[in-house]
Amino acid sequence: MLDPHRLSVFRSVVAGGSVQAAADNLGMTSSAVSQHLSALARETGLTLFQRAGRGIAPTQAALELAAQSEEAMSQWGRLDSVVADLREGRSGRLSVGYFSSAGAAWMPALIKRLTFEHPDLTVDLVLNELASRNITPDIDVVIDPPEGGGRAGYRHVPLASDPFVAVVPAEHELAKVRSIPLADVRGETWVSNDLAGSLGHRIVVSACAAAGFTPRFRVQAQEHFSAIAFVAAGVGISIMPRLAARLLPPEVTRIRVTDPTPVREISALVRETARPNPSAQRLLEMLLELNAHPTRRGRSADA
Repeated sequence: MLDPHRLSVFRSVVAGGSVQAAADNLGMTSSAVSQHLSALARETGLTLFQRAGRGIAPTQAALELAAQSEEAMSQWGRLDSVVADLREGRSGRLSVGYFSSAGAAWMPALIKRLTFEHPDLTVDLVLNELASRNITPDIDVVIDPPEGGGRAGYRHVPLASDPFVAVVPAEHELAKVRSIPLADVRGETWVSNDLAGSLGHRIVVSACAAAGFTPRFRVQAQEHFSAIAFVAAGVGISIMPRLAARLLPPEVTRIRVTDPTPVREISALVRETARPNPSAQRLLEMLLELNAHPTRRGRSADA
């Protein structure tokens, strides 16, 4: 079994580019760093570094080991945190997955409230748009795929329907109306706000197909904040979830979309465990309460 500390020192050398840089960053001597590298090379049976001028350079095997060990080191760091919690008397830990717009709109207030009620609770927040499949949060706030389907070991709890809206420059002629058929923006310059092939992108493209056209994305912003900035600059319009368009600069306005209205369904996946998880259940209650009262979500009732 590989020694996690040696692996951590090795990763520091790869990241820093030299033994001396790793020694400075880790507060060690260069001799101690070199000894760890030699021991790791013996453990793995790999040539990890080769001479390059006056220094060393990682081999391809070393680069692959550094990349593949990232997740393992992250999990080891989490285990260290668990041990620290136990040592310091903190009574619980909750792992919560979320996507970016739900994270910005919901999580700060909910986690503040939850940790006020449970001051000994440690909450780990994981952006599930980027997280590894090996991450198993206690609660995962997700967008349901249009084709349906759950996740093994989790209970599915619907939270909210989140309609998409048109985000347009405030000076645009469309800004004067309260709602617009989706087909009426087919000729506009479109700014994407999600990755191609993602759930959100597929929902928009499917709705456009139902309206009889295929959108042409001239700008691939691929996330909401940049897309809103492009719209504010007058580059084009964007069709995005209302939750992502809840806070807009004065140069931008949002409009209801109809005929059809693209909608994403948001749910909580709650991990099923042998022992009840009170903090997970409490957060679920908060999520359900929040989405039972739309005005508490920071959303405008007119969009």
